[in-house]
Amino acid sequence: MMQPQIVLLKEGTDTSQGKPQLVSNINACQSVVDAVRTTLGPRGMDKLIVDNNGKTTISNDGATIMKLLDIVHPAAKTLVDIAKSQDAEVGDGTTSVVLLAGEFLKQIKPFVEEGVHPRVIIKAVRRSLHLCLEKINELSVKISKANAAEFRSLLEKCAATALSSKLIHQQKDFFSKMVVDAVLLLDDLLPLNMIGIKKVQGGALEDSTLIAGVAFKKTFSYAGFEMQPKTYKKCKIALLNIELELKAERDNAEVRIDNVKEYQKIVDAEWNILYDKLAKIHASGAQVVLSKLPIGDVATQYFADRDMFCAGRVPEEDLRRTMKACGGAVLSTVYDLNDSVLGYCEEFEECQMGGERYNIFKGCPNAKTCTMILRGGAEQFLEETERSLHDAIMIVRRTIKNDAVVAGGGAIEMELSRMLRDHSRTIAGKEQLLIGAIAKALEVIPRQLCDNAGFDATNILNKLRQKHAQGNCWYGVDINNEDISDNFVACIWEPAIIKVNALTAACEATCLILSVDETIKNQKSGDAPPVGRGMGRPM
Repeated sequence: MMQPQIVLLKEGTDTSQGKPQLVSNINACQSVVDAVRTTLGPRGMDKLIVDNNGKTTISNDGATIMKLLDIVHPAAKTLVDIAKSQDAEVGDGTTSVVLLAGEFLKQIKPFVEEGVHPRVIIKAVRRSLHLCLEKINELSVKISKANAAEFRSLLEKCAATALSSKLIHQQKDFFSKMVVDAVLLLDDLLPLNMIGIKKVQGGALEDSTLIAGVAFKKTFSYAGFEMQPKTYKKCKIALLNIELELKAERDNAEVRIDNVKEYQKIVDAEWNILYDKLAKIHASGAQVVLSKLPIGDVATQYFADRDMFCAGRVPEEDLRRTMKACGGAVLSTVYDLNDSVLGYCEEFEECQMGGERYNIFKGCPNAKTCTMILRGGAEQFLEETERSLHDAIMIVRRTIKNDAVVAGGGAIEMELSRMLRDHSRTIAGKEQLLIGAIAKALEVIPRQLCDNAGFDATNILNKLRQKHAQGNCWYGVDINNEDISDNFVACIWEPAIIKVNALTAACEATCLILSVDETIKNQKSGDAPPVGRGMGRPM
């Protein structure tokens, strides 16, 4: 008697399981890694990505590239997620984390194909991670914050290391000082949104400046604006959230009048309301008036006659940063303007930068905010500069909070690889081979650094293995001289947290992909009924 066939899933559902499924997922991750492999390190290449709207992005930041790649493979999306998490948590090391995860999977693939159970592999990966983290904590060098000058130079070195793999590595000394200055101006919580980055096309990169205060682009202005003064010393600033113009009624208001005098009264009342507001602002002693909403032509002329400066339609984030720097509060009424709610700055000026005019506030009493004005040629170049500086700013913030550093340039990875290889020889069973495979996978970082610079990777890795076996734990790749060097002495430093985070995320992603043994893809609901048209709508 035939057994009736059991239909569990909808017809057309794609299921794949077992070993071939796991190998296919590993292969998909390899393709993603190949997309960002060449961007690692100081000699890394850039990628030009064009999105579906035709917008081009040139970048070698791992996280940016991963976000812009429209990846549909479900397992490969895991790598995009770890790159994003590394970017959010630490800011740098996004390419490294994807490379490490991909290499772990690549080295483990032969064991999967030979039938080693994924759980055994996952256990070995977790054990390796635990050993690596212990080793990093043991090796990392703590820097004392007692000596301010020494601590500052450490921050600059970490920023320079982060910038060395970016498009602006030629100017890394100039920008690393600027980034450290910017971060040290912030308060103890180091809020990222208090560093404003404005891009102005034209000029050279060296013309970029850091303003200990606020700068924003001149907003839309009406007639009479040119008559206003453009510089003030020791000025008071009113921050408003009100419209200072005569506006047409939004709703269809109906006012019935029976003679012309009544009409004149209504018009006069409207003007009086506006003039009353302007008089109160003038009486408060404020010389600079900033509003989130428009300031009309009457108000602009009124302020110009009284030697006051005004700017309407100021973006909210700029207004908030001005408030943080200059004090005061953003008000929705003009009836209680007094010194306690007005901001103050030593110097205000409007000046020309490239093709734009900028309003700049300097000498702010509680300047816990700053603005970087970047200059440069092409728009894409400026955007990539902004992304590079964002990475460097994140690194400096992390170093201030976690003051342990390790040597970069593949040095720490080689040392961890040596330690795991030595450890694997002390244990029996399958774990010995698996931990040995993870040790080999860690060498991908120095190997890729050599490949991207066009060096002979085998030769340099053999020299590095020899040095690390002799106990020189900080030896890494020397990109400038096609050799190896003590990268701690050469000041190629990175916060230890980058490595801790990258290894943890890469191992988690590896374990996640290994623990999937079946993929069920539901068929797209293509046979859904067409959407009916609404009442009165044409087809």
